Amino acid sequence: MTTTTTPFAPHDPDFVANPYPAYAELRATGRAHHHAPTNQWLIPHHADVSALLRDRRLGRSYQHRFTHEEFGRTPPPPAHEPFHTLNDHGMLDLEPPDHTRIRRLVSQAFTPRTVERLAPTVRRIAGRLVDDFRAAGGGDLVAEVAEPLPVAVIAEMLGIPEVDRPLLRPWSAAICGMYELNPDEDTAARAVLASREFSAYLRELIAARRKSPGEDLISALIAAYDDESEGGSRLTEQEMISTCVLLLNAGHEATVNTTANGWWALLRNPEQLAALRAAPEALLPTAIEELMRYDTPLQLFERWVLEDIEFAGRTLRRGSEVALLFGSANHDPARFADPEALDLSRADNPHVSFGAGIHYCLGAPLARLELRASFGELLKKAPRLRLAAEPGWGPGFVIRGLKELRVEC
Repeated sequence: MTTTTTPFAPHDPDFVANPYPAYAELRATGRAHHHAPTNQWLIPHHADVSALLRDRRLGRSYQHRFTHEEFGRTPPPPAHEPFHTLNDHGMLDLEPPDHTRIRRLVSQAFTPRTVERLAPTVRRIAGRLVDDFRAAGGGDLVAEVAEPLPVAVIAEMLGIPEVDRPLLRPWSAAICGMYELNPDEDTAARAVLASREFSAYLRELIAARRKSPGEDLISALIAAYDDESEGGSRLTEQEMISTCVLLLNAGHEATVNTTANGWWALLRNPEQLAALRAAPEALLPTAIEELMRYDTPLQLFERWVLEDIEFAGRTLRRGSEVALLFGSANHDPARFADPEALDLSRADNPHVSFGAGIHYCLGAPLARLELRASFGELLKKAPRLRLAAEPGWGPGFVIRGLKELRVEC
């Protein structure tokens, strides 16, 4: 293994604020860079990221084939068990056949037709949030529009009572802290506590829905759990709990950060914002894709090497980990013309922000619906929206977004 010095510095606030020059350096100097602090192979090019996302010799997990010891890895500390039990039973971190079984059941709630039926609900929630925001003259776009919309939508889909919904975002934020690189013990302790509390809450809610089913997704998952005729397609209760948590976490992080990062990009590119305001209906579909490409909410996605593979003139050994740099791939000039420019009319836009392969984001249609609704409502009802204060970036790099975005309207 050859370790090289790289400009990759995910714990440096200056890097988090603008990682794109470092990505350009990585792309210019190779296809794979070993990064010693995280013991990962950094993959910066679009073609390689796209190919490795689809390569079944890599996996989100290795435990379907190997023990920790067989794979050369140290098991997680016993104190972290509540987090890993919750995380490891969600389909994002499962491989076939369990991944296939769970995704088949859950995907019925995310077909384009099913999601389109949610459109009136999504528009209603977005409209109410923007009305309140405009009436207040503006404020923090993150806390008052970007965050509440996807949380409310997922909560309605799951059937979580409105009075309990303020619990969801803090639980999610604590759990998602473990997806950063080399999380410390304080982060782990918060994630463990949130995992315990969220799991206990969902166990009680599942018990209540079992006694009194509704039209929500939890009731549908219970039906799959109870239906003996489904045989191998059944869900365990832990898989149900993990699936609900995953839907909340994955279902709102991308939307929140695309909304905030997207508006910050628009405010820094006034000509593009003016063009969008002039023709929102025509430009919004490509604008949403471009905003996801331009300042990607999920910067990095990890994969384990399940068997030795030849890549970029070297052997990546079983037990290695690759870090697929989505933000770099989405700025690769080999795939995107003038990638550092924000071009809301960009038609050829195969960004990897939703991933690819069997783990392609199940909620992508819903995320696009929410983004069209929130951007559309703000463009229509707050046509003079402007920056009130320079924003700062949150501490996370893997899930990268602004702490707040204060605007006036």
